[in-house]
Amino acid sequence: MTIDPGRLLRLQFLVRVVRRECAHLATTDHRLFDQPFTPDRARQLATDPDLAERVDAFVGRFARLQDTLGDKLLPQILVALDEKPGAAIDNLDRAERLGFIESTDEWITIRKLRNQMVHEYVEDMLVLSDALQAGHRFVPVLIGAADAMEAEAQRRGWV
Repeated sequence: MTIDPGRLLRLQFLVRVVRRECAHLATTDHRLFDQPFTPDRARQLATDPDLAERVDAFVGRFARLQDTLGDKLLPQILVALDEKPGAAIDNLDRAERLGFIESTDEWITIRKLRNQMVHEYVEDMLVLSDALQAGHRFVPVLIGAADAMEAEAQRRGWV
């Protein structure tokens, strides 16, 4: 199967972007979760600007990787596979079938968590710490999806 040169360049670009995003998220994840993120630690955000910046970096990088994978790279890979991208849920079902993600339901849970961390101002420190800890647990899922999509691109000689 031949891929349009412009689409191939876009796919290669997105794979490189995803690799960098994975590395940045992994670094921030390691720095932020060197100890559990508890409600007591969340209370320190008001007085510890370094901790607040690490939380912001984690949330931003988590959201960006999830967006890049699901909204940009996955549709490009589907096109390269001669599949027509559709609604996000349909693309996720294809991703699950192709082995890029473990579960569409899990990905939707990650998306909801991403939206909660990005769009909702959380005043309850228990809710905030629980959301951040859940995000931490999902980092390997996001990186695993990135690895699977990159492996497919490599296997097919696209990158």
